[in-house]
Amino acid sequence: MAKITYLKGRQILDSRGTPTVEVDMSIDNGQICRGSVPSGASTGSHEAIELRDGNSEEFNGKGVKNAIKNINSSIKSSVTDINFGSIAEFDNFLLELDGTQNKSELGANAILACSITFLKCLAKNNNQEVYEYLGKDKELSLPTPLMNIINGGAHANNGLDIQEFMIVPGGFSSFSDSLRAGVEIFQELKKLLDEEGHSTAVGDEGGFAPNLNSNEEALNYISKAVSNSGYELGKQIFFALDVAATEIYENKKYRIDKKLLSIKEISQYYQELINKFPIISIEDPLDEDDWEGWSMLTELIGRKVQLVGDDLFVTNNSRLQMGIDKKAANSILVKINQIGSISETIQAIELAKKNNYSYIISHRSGETEDSIIADIAVATNAGQIKTGSCSRTDRTAKYNQLLRIEDFLGSNRKFSKLKTFNSSF
Repeated sequence: MAKITYLKGRQILDSRGTPTVEVDMSIDNGQICRGSVPSGASTGSHEAIELRDGNSEEFNGKGVKNAIKNINSSIKSSVTDINFGSIAEFDNFLLELDGTQNKSELGANAILACSITFLKCLAKNNNQEVYEYLGKDKELSLPTPLMNIINGGAHANNGLDIQEFMIVPGGFSSFSDSLRAGVEIFQELKKLLDEEGHSTAVGDEGGFAPNLNSNEEALNYISKAVSNSGYELGKQIFFALDVAATEIYENKKYRIDKKLLSIKEISQYYQELINKFPIISIEDPLDEDDWEGWSMLTELIGRKVQLVGDDLFVTNNSRLQMGIDKKAANSILVKINQIGSISETIQAIELAKKNNYSYIISHRSGETEDSIIADIAVATNAGQIKTGSCSRTDRTAKYNQLLRIEDFLGSNRKFSKLKTFNSSF
């Protein structure tokens, strides 16, 4: 049993300079632990509710003082000196205290900050790292990174429709070798873009945001960077895309390269890209509520590529179950702030595993230096992590934590490679 003896929330800034929630907590008069929550730019309409101040003039209404007030008043008074047997028991207590389906009373940001920090306290008081405590003595594996090295869509103002162009360095024997390859390709891409007069400024997730003419041109640049770095496409390095299709969906058409495409046309477009490039994962290729289209696309190309539901599932068990029933997608993106508690995140992962859906532990575009998703990825043997490019400290904090975990595991360390992707790779 664990008794909360100290709890304090505060407003801090995320990687975009937008306010977010941080919590300090201790249990059983132990060491104070700290946790903070991220925030997305391209958010699904079915996500749990971030509580923001709205009418306040501060931070254009994006402050989180109301969420902080909830932590320092109602949550604090309710949980202090109460014994909790597990993270699930603590989270359930907060969910009952909130009493809404979407966490709109206390705020998903307030609940999640407390949930993250309570988990850290449990691990710390057990003299364990978070990945050890959560992993419960399982044989653990380091995840393969999906590294976003060109940003488009809502993450950059550059005219590219696809939101993320990622490399997947899955053909290596260790996480550190995989990360090194990604860094070298990223640096070579910067050199190529600079030589041809393109901007090498980075977007929200640390990838470059060049003003290119088409999505295919972006993939060609990345292909050249891979080759110039001495790596082999389709053997060591693979591609992944995040289309974030809800952002480009209008009147039942999808805007791609200045054209409006029907479901049939965009499906053909994806097939053409898969035939030209070693693309093994496509996230949110269709609108978040186009269940019929998702089912059709999964039947069409789901055996060739990992089709990932982000806005489609929003880390929500009921929506994931709908996808399973409709045979829509074959993978789920897991974002802890979409659902708003660690326990519900784990429940979504378990449902995915039970139904042979792969799952990718993911950051948000607005991040903090908190690296807990690295521990979660290892503890749950996700096999995949999506945490941005290899620039900006808010992104590299997660990679650096994975390097530490790899070091901690020593001779027991394993690397997932492409094991959790579609079995045909």
